[in-house]
Amino acid sequence: MGDISLIAFDADDTLWECQSYFEKVEEEYCRLLAPYAPADKVSEALFATETANMPLFGYGCKAFMLSLLENAARVSGEQLTADEVTKIIRLGKGLLQLPAQPIDGVEETLKTLHDAGKYHLVVFTKGELLDQESKFMRSGLHAYFDDFVVVSDKTESSYHRLCRQFGIKVGQLLMVGNSFRSDIEPVLKLGGWAAHIPFRTVWQHEVVEEYDHPHLMRLDDFSQLKNLL
Repeated sequence: MGDISLIAFDADDTLWECQSYFEKVEEEYCRLLAPYAPADKVSEALFATETANMPLFGYGCKAFMLSLLENAARVSGEQLTADEVTKIIRLGKGLLQLPAQPIDGVEETLKTLHDAGKYHLVVFTKGELLDQESKFMRSGLHAYFDDFVVVSDKTESSYHRLCRQFGIKVGQLLMVGNSFRSDIEPVLKLGGWAAHIPFRTVWQHEVVEEYDHPHLMRLDDFSQLKNLL
């Protein structure tokens, strides 16, 4: 840990809350489609639709909205009304205006790390560029970061590019995030360091088997990060 020079932070459900808003939208979506299918069947079909669309649409609110519409058309047997389509679009648009309020302990910890002057701090997240940039600005956290990087997916190659961008070796990177699949495992495989801060809810697509590792730190909340560095 003594060689850490770059700390990268996931955004959604690490810096600010996100997944719970998607879950609320899905609940309302299932109620809207109740005349066509039970909620569990609607959710099951939506998950399959999202999974199939990811190679084309990637991640983010707009991709989710397209999957909502496609799935609704399929579940309803192409019987959706114009009013139902409008309501689904409204649900999706609402996700583009999330408050992006920093989670408890985030801003205080970022200020401490920033003021210490020992590390480069960067947001490294996946999703749709405009949406993520908008949330970042609404969060009020931009003053603490040296850069804001959005990628289509967090892969080993994308972490390699991040390290090259800052001119560091992978062993000098600490990645902080809530998703073991996206934030933790790729970095550990490369030889970097990772701090896992689970959020109270996990997106189904991010669920993987977790394991211990010499370069892995498990934290209960964001503020504990200050005690590691």
